[in-house]
Amino acid sequence: MSSLPRRVKCVAKAPTSEELPSFLNSSSESEEEEEEWEPKSKIARRPHLPSKTEAKTKKAAAPRSTVARKMVKKVAIKEEMDVSLPIAPVEDNKMQLLKPKEENAGTKPKSLNRMPEVPKKMEINSFQGRNQSSLVSDEKPSTSVPVVKQEKCEEEFAFDEPPSKKIRLNTCPEGKPVKNLAGKKIKEEFEMNWDIVQALSEMTNVEPWVCANLIWLFQEENTIPFIARYRKELINNLEADALREVQHALEELRTVAKKTHTMIQKLKKEGKLSSGLLKGLLNCRTLEELDHVSAPYKTGSKGTKAQRAKQLGLEPAALSLLQNPVELNLFSYIRPNTKGLANIQEVEAGVQHILADIFAKDKDTLDFIRKLCQKRYISIQSTLAKVSSKNGNEKDIDKFQLYHEFSCNIKNIQHHQILAINRGENLKILTVKVNIPDGVKNEFCWWCVNERWRPKQFLKPEFMRLLRSSVEDAYKRLIYPLLCREFRSKLTSDAEKESVMMFGRNLRQLLLTSPVRGRVLMGVDPGYKHGCKLAIISPTSQILHTDVVYLHSGQGFREAEKIKRLLLQYSCSTVVIGNGTACRETEAYFADLIMKKYFAPLDVVYCIVSEAGASIYSVSPEASKEMPDLDPNLRSAVSIARRVQDPLAELVKIEPKHIGVGMYQHDVSQTLLKATLDSVVEECVSFVGVDINICSEILLRHIAGLNTNRAKNIIEWREKNGPFINREQLKEVKGLGPKTFQQCAGFIRFNQEYIKTFCSNKKNELGSRALLTKAGALAKKKSKLTSCASQQPNPLDQTCIHPESYNIAMRFLSLIGGNASDIGKSDMQQKVNVVIQKEGLEGTAKRLNTTVHTLQLIIDGLTQPEGYDIRTDFDKPDFKRSIVCFEDLSVGAVLTGKVENATPFGVFVDIGVGKAGLIPVRNITEAKLSKVKKRRSLGLGPGERVEVKVLNVDIPRLRITLDLIRVL
Repeated sequence: MSSLPRRVKCVAKAPTSEELPSFLNSSSESEEEEEEWEPKSKIARRPHLPSKTEAKTKKAAAPRSTVARKMVKKVAIKEEMDVSLPIAPVEDNKMQLLKPKEENAGTKPKSLNRMPEVPKKMEINSFQGRNQSSLVSDEKPSTSVPVVKQEKCEEEFAFDEPPSKKIRLNTCPEGKPVKNLAGKKIKEEFEMNWDIVQALSEMTNVEPWVCANLIWLFQEENTIPFIARYRKELINNLEADALREVQHALEELRTVAKKTHTMIQKLKKEGKLSSGLLKGLLNCRTLEELDHVSAPYKTGSKGTKAQRAKQLGLEPAALSLLQNPVELNLFSYIRPNTKGLANIQEVEAGVQHILADIFAKDKDTLDFIRKLCQKRYISIQSTLAKVSSKNGNEKDIDKFQLYHEFSCNIKNIQHHQILAINRGENLKILTVKVNIPDGVKNEFCWWCVNERWRPKQFLKPEFMRLLRSSVEDAYKRLIYPLLCREFRSKLTSDAEKESVMMFGRNLRQLLLTSPVRGRVLMGVDPGYKHGCKLAIISPTSQILHTDVVYLHSGQGFREAEKIKRLLLQYSCSTVVIGNGTACRETEAYFADLIMKKYFAPLDVVYCIVSEAGASIYSVSPEASKEMPDLDPNLRSAVSIARRVQDPLAELVKIEPKHIGVGMYQHDVSQTLLKATLDSVVEECVSFVGVDINICSEILLRHIAGLNTNRAKNIIEWREKNGPFINREQLKEVKGLGPKTFQQCAGFIRFNQEYIKTFCSNKKNELGSRALLTKAGALAKKKSKLTSCASQQPNPLDQTCIHPESYNIAMRFLSLIGGNASDIGKSDMQQKVNVVIQKEGLEGTAKRLNTTVHTLQLIIDGLTQPEGYDIRTDFDKPDFKRSIVCFEDLSVGAVLTGKVENATPFGVFVDIGVGKAGLIPVRNITEAKLSKVKKRRSLGLGPGERVEVKVLNVDIPRLRITLDLIRVL
């Protein structure tokens, strides 16, 4: 049994009252038991609705499995997961997860039976002994998707649906999206009245067939990097960011479903569950809706006004007013000695509360008011709180000056504005409210009285007045607060998601900064009192020397001699300065010496790098294990230098939220933030790939499918048995089952020259030991060595091609007349171009019986040069020799700089004056962005070099406003 992959699963937890925004802590008293009564007018006006909806809902859960078992005898379905290394195609490929039949494109999709009814079978095949010469074989396709086989039946039916809902399925032509809107219904642990695929599609704006495929892929424990690279045909080529968004939305829906069923079980035990309440709970799609319906039944609830009125026996009177008002006599309910029934006014008030509760919990009524709000101008307003204006800290109050008198349409408000308003409200500096115009209330009340809740019989004037009062009471006391909470919750949720996604994009850009190879570097951690810490590291990240110099205590000239001696001794011409305390003074010090050619004959350059998280890492257990004999202060200098040499390998050692590339990181969901940032790190490490024979345990644990224990086991295997020779040997590692191997294998690399040298030495050692073997004295050891020697290096292991596609890759090489030893050479590119120009990608893919995406990945793997690194397309650090002061800036000056951080309202750029300038988002247009670079989103990210023009310099406030000219 394979263990779970390392993929971060961000299980959305129910927020506590402290974690909720202030506007969600107060709930209206609308929620109590759902009424089973429904106005006759509703049924009369909507004859097309089924009259026994509730009965259907109750029946749905029970007979499904029974019916399914009967139908399984007629329709045999076999689902297989092929994770074998060599995978060849089939002539009649049944590869389909979700794909609608062409001629039935207009047919409304229906659902089949649950997926768990389908048996699963895992097949692991050996790489040896396979026939690779044939271009056509009987093996399975390269994508691990369910294969649906039919026996004596052309059509598949929705097992528990009427015959009119039967859907004919179609196989998927290779190279086209694999989709089937009429495919299997996704089995969820907790079922609701809504379909999870449709709900997920509406939340994320992703096609339903893609959502269904993703749900299935996540259920099968596939990681996001693996899906994004090797299952493109199943997800319509979505990128990792979109996959994360779908994953988070899916977890939100499952959290709602889980909490709903927990609430149902609790109410059932307490005897409070009615059919109407059950239906209302199962209709909930958000935690806010669930809270609205279930609040009155929570332990310790005093009960709403409607509940207290029902306890007095006024519920029949309220229902009678709507159903049979002619026979209603409110005076008969008066009980002079009973509180709440003492007079006619109290009786009317009780009836009004019950009616208001009925109106506020009716689904059609709430749908109408929500649609009405979508068409009107709804604004969110913030003002300076009266308490804060008297007792608050002036500095804190000034931070929110923009929001002291602020109003904006909820459709146009920016995400960062929402986060700022929420923070001001939590600090009790701002008062926030949602403004819904009176026109909405007036139209809503008219509709309720004259349409939705209009009684069938004549109402006396006093009863009509009571009905109007009840509708107004429902709106003012129950519906309006609910709408305000929904609007603010939606705005906050969207703002948090955007903020977290912005973190992810910035972090990816930072991690994929192009490494600076082949240089000896001097890392400098600046400081005043405790001096500047120095660390010189070799091109292979080995620590050559560490020291401390005091540049800012009157000893600068004497220390310059020491620095020059070190630079000359180790032939180091590149200085990396951290951007912390004393950074500007240290930069000016080195810039002055460089301009005077003090370090001649060395041509020294320097760069500034973010040291965010370096101090935290320097005292971490990982740093102590890696540099046990080094002072923690000197470890930070080593980390600063390594961030330029290999940013990815160094930054993965630091907790992502400490890297400092976002905004409002303390205001957003920490669970969501950690899951997203960890997922981004995993994506970057996986896509760059790691050489398994030299990488650190920290880097290895971030590969898709691996975790701390598996990474540790890999390192132990490596130390015990020597270097890995090919990907197949990964299966020998403890804890690496077939699923884990499938997820991680494509992201692991091997240095072929090193492997060939090792195998050659091993062969010689084996030969010499064989001569010394006497009478089987070393038989056991020889057997072990022979087994090791039988492992041969595979040239495909140095590429991004997954082992499951090796067979196709070999047949493609045979087709183009190439050889595995020519991978990455110019001859290979020419041979590929000849075949592709002749037959095209689709034609070649069809000939090999694979998908276009798989073929393209194979072509990339065969043609990319050895040691190819995707980070070469990204910008390198900006090396400088001189410095510009803040006072030197002038409006209109054109400068080059490096992006430090990106936010929804603009991009901060380091232009070398000690203070980052801001390019407002309105100045960043598509025309100014580089077209040649492959961008994951429209925007700039940390590390990119840009040319900017100074628009404004505010010296007192140290603010610089810039305009983007172009991306360099």
